[in-house]
Amino acid sequence: MARETSPERQRLLHRTDWMALLSGVLFVVLGILLVSGVISDALLLWALLVGGLGFAGVIAIVARAVRRL
Repeated sequence: MARETSPERQRLLHRTDWMALLSGVLFVVLGILLVSGVISDALLLWALLVGGLGFAGVIAIVARAVRRL
């Protein structure tokens, strides 16, 4: 069932870009971990980066599929 909104309200609403949101959070968290010294291994950093971006991509695809239902 679609949500009824006025035309004025529709201009103020926008869909969440999950890929951008999760990627931004990932980079902030990795930056904090890198600066604080928790992560010192470059291979671990790259693995977390690639894995995190893959996870964000899967969530974005699922969100888009659910949104179309």
